Amino acid sequence: MTAAASSDADLISAHAAGDPYAFSELVKRHRDRMWAVALRTLRDPEEAADALQEAFISAFRAASSFRAESQVTTWLHRIVVNACLDRMRRRQTRPTVPLPEAGPGEPVAPRDAMSDRETSLMVQAALMELPEEQRAPIVLVDVEGYSVAETAQLLGIAEGTVKSRCARGRAKLAKVLGHLRNRIADANVPADGVNVQEQRQWEGR
Repeated sequence: MTAAASSDADLISAHAAGDPYAFSELVKRHRDRMWAVALRTLRDPEEAADALQEAFISAFRAASSFRAESQVTTWLHRIVVNACLDRMRRRQTRPTVPLPEAGPGEPVAPRDAMSDRETSLMVQAALMELPEEQRAPIVLVDVEGYSVAETAQLLGIAEGTVKSRCARGRAKLAKVLGHLRNRIADANVPADGVNVQEQRQWEGR
């Protein structure tokens, strides 16, 4: 059986056994989908590329510990999401604010780049305060836009569990981010990675 015809689990086993080509085939098979996950989570191509590279390195090193308790795609997805969350946390600890593009004499919008950036950092920090079991479903459903059913399949848990974990996570986020409610609602424009619909959803509305 050729590598291209092997199952994902077979490729993982072959990689763990020392096959030098098995993991490359696995990456080739799932790279585009994992890239889409990273890009939707971080919304920054450069950050997403770095996160994806880190995720595949982690998967390469951890492949021998894969126990086939979930699908390989689910396992990879968790690693990619975790890599993205790690980058979000690191980005939050060293925030940077882009300089305004408006030149002399040009009007400045009421909600400038600095304000949007501050809001984004607050949301990222709040996400990182959630326990992982709540953070992963929140990121998948509210940030990436997966359905409850898709999230349940990706995480290997029941749909009801996804709903309950999202509800608990949103309740915690609402307490932390409640002070942003008026700021976002008044502006009625999306912050970097946050929009009014997401904010209301996190607040349980």
